[in-house]
Amino acid sequence: MRSLRVLGVDPGLTRCGVGVVEGSVGRPLDLVDVGVVRTPADLDLAKRLLRLERALDEIVVRLRPDVVAVERVFSQHNVSTVMGTAQASAIAMLVAARHGVPVQLHTPSEVKAAVTGSGRADKAQVGAMVARLLRLDAPPKPADAADALALAICHLWRGSAQNRLAAAVAAAGGAR
Repeated sequence: MRSLRVLGVDPGLTRCGVGVVEGSVGRPLDLVDVGVVRTPADLDLAKRLLRLERALDEIVVRLRPDVVAVERVFSQHNVSTVMGTAQASAIAMLVAARHGVPVQLHTPSEVKAAVTGSGRADKAQVGAMVARLLRLDAPPKPADAADALALAICHLWRGSAQNRLAAAVAAAGGAR
């Protein structure tokens, strides 16, 4: 199985985690890059989105991922938080689409289960497993960076299986 380069995006307006992992199922994973794109909370929303778009565009151009894995936005009690997360998520999907890079969405519980074995793991457990899987001395900080890497790892392990299943279903449908 060929190695994939996955850009994981933990969307957020104030802190958007980005992490790139390369690997394939059954082989050691390699950290390519990790960081956080920050925008000031007191900046106009449109300008914050533009800064995020420019930063993500630069990352996609520089690191050339095969796929972008974005955390699926889920309902939260704080509407303003979920709106910012949804807007940041849309920017990540837009940038990927502009460059012809496929996008996959993964729920937080899918990511936690893929990386730790439990869909209810806390941030410390996710960070510790990310560090272990990528052979790092410590979890990346802040947690948004570790979460982005966890998304990339989740896609490498779960997304490739989902893609093979979809291809098999499509092939079976075409053989009828």
